[in-house]
Amino acid sequence: MRADSAPAGSAMLETRDLTVRFGGHVAVDHVSCTFQPGTLTAIVGPNGAGKTTYFNLISGQLPASEGQVLLAGEDITALPAPLRTRRGLGRAFQLTQLFPHLTVRENVRLAVQAREQGRGKGGGLGGIDLLRLWLDHKEWIAEADALVEQVRLGHRAADTAASLPHGDQRKLEVAMLLALDPKVFMFDEPTAGMSVDEVPVILDLIRALKARKDIVVLLVEHKMDVVRELSDRIVVLHNGQLVADGAPAEVIASPVVQQAYLGMAAEEPA
Repeated sequence: MRADSAPAGSAMLETRDLTVRFGGHVAVDHVSCTFQPGTLTAIVGPNGAGKTTYFNLISGQLPASEGQVLLAGEDITALPAPLRTRRGLGRAFQLTQLFPHLTVRENVRLAVQAREQGRGKGGGLGGIDLLRLWLDHKEWIAEADALVEQVRLGHRAADTAASLPHGDQRKLEVAMLLALDPKVFMFDEPTAGMSVDEVPVILDLIRALKARKDIVVLLVEHKMDVVRELSDRIVVLHNGQLVADGAPAEVIASPVVQQAYLGMAAEEPA
C-alpha cells in the first residue's frame, strides 16, 4: 500500500450528503457513500439519474451546493479539479480529454511527468540539474512507452491523438489515467463508442486494477453484463437520490431496481 493511502479498514473516498442544485432542480440529492480500497463500485441508474453529475461533484468539475467529499480522510470539497487530481483522484472522461496535436507517446509522457512533478520530482527551478532532467525525461518516455504498449497502441505511438479513431482515443485516455497512478480511478462509460473487438482491452485493464488492494475503482456503466462481471458493489441512483446500495446479486435481484432502474432505461445513453 502506498504511504499516503487510507488506513486499513477506513474509507479511501467518502461523500457526505453531497448535493447540487441547478435553479430549483436538485440533480444530486444528499448522497452519502463510502468507498473502501480494493473495491470496484458500479454506479448505475436510468437516464438522467445523476450518475455523471455525481462523478463531476467528486472530481471537482462541479462545485457542491451542500455536503462534503473526503479523500483518505481529507476534506477536499473546496479544492478545484486540478488539485484533486494531485491529491489522487483520477478521472477518465466520457468524452476524451487529450492533447490532439501531440503524439500518443507525448500525451502519456506528459501525464507521467505531471505525476512525478506533482510529487516533487523532476528538477526544480532553484538549481536546474540538466543531467537529472535528461535522465528523468528518458525515464518518463520509457514508462510512457510501456503504458502505450499496455493499452495496445504501440503501433500508433508516433501518431497524433487527433488522428486516432474514437476507440483508440479511449485507450489513450486510459493510458494517461494509468500514468497518473491515482488512489481513485473513475471511469465514465469507458467502452462507449468502441467496437466489439476493442472492448476487451479496456475491460482487461479494469480487471487488473480491480485486483489491486490499495485503490478504489468507480465505474459508471449502462452495459449490465459489464456491471455484473466487474463490480464488487452496485450503487443505484434515481432522480439524484441513492435508492439501492449493495452486493451485485442482491441489488440486481431487487424487484424495484429491476423494474425501475435496470430494465430498458439502463441500456440507454447517459
